This record gives sequence, structure tokens and C-alpha cells, in this order.
Amino acid sequence: MARMHARRRGSSGSKRVYRDSPPEWIDLTPEEVEKKIIELYKDGYEPSMIGMILRDRYGIPSVRQVTGKKLVQLLKEKGVKIEYPEDLKALINKALNLRKHLESHKKDLHNKRGLQLIEAKIWRLSKYYKEKGILPPDWKYDPEKLRIALRK
Repeated sequence: MARMHARRRGSSGSKRVYRDSPPEWIDLTPEEVEKKIIELYKDGYEPSMIGMILRDRYGIPSVRQVTGKKLVQLLKEKGVKIEYPEDLKALINKALNLRKHLESHKKDLHNKRGLQLIEAKIWRLSKYYKEKGILPPDWKYDPEKLRIALRK
């Protein structure tokens, strides 16, 4: 399938092996994996980074195979409040950094267009999350308010 804002096709990637049960080489129990996830989240890691750390350091290919639940679902069950989904937060940070760049480089038309494309993705993704109930229905993308909220 073609890219959203470019005229080229994406490269194909590898597929995960279908598996119902956890692999034999995993030494950790589901409870230990849950403790590791909470510990890594308290250290300031985002969910995707936690998954990569578990894969690389502890040999856990998929949290879902070991615990039976997704990583974000586990965090929510443990009482962790995730304010914004990770993909939306990354796009917002990208847009805020680009806005900061454009304040000092006003004639940078290429990046001005890039900001338009990023913000279009933010609006589209926020509409999806509003429909799913993850974001409140009255949430709006306001760069100035989000700059303050995400910098905490």
C-alpha cells in the first residue's frame, strides 16, 4: 500500500510467528513480567520502549504471549493513567518541535508543508481516539496548551 503523504510504496516487513503459548526459553513468570513492566514504566519508559527492553534484555518476544494481556492493558489494570496514546504524543511532540523551528526560520516552506501534514495526521488520529473513547469528546489540538501539558 502507498504512503499517506508520499508517492512511494512502503517496504514489506517480517511477520511474527503465530503462537498461543509462551516460548520455552522464557524463565520469568507472568507476575515477574508484570513487575518488570511497572518498574520500567516508573523509570520513565514509554510502552513501546518497554516492549523493546523486554525483548532485548529478557528474551520476551511478546508480553501478550506470556501474560495473556497487552502491555498497555496491564499498565491500566495496575492503575497507571496514560493521558495520551503514544503515537499521538509522538506526533504532537514532532509538531511542537517543528513549530519551534518555524518561529526562527519563517521562510522554511518545506517544513511549513511538513507541519501541515503532521497536523493533518494529528487531527485524523484524534478523531479516531475520540470515537473509541480514549480521548474526551471535547478534546482539541491546541499547540500552545499542549506545549505546556507535554513538557511536564
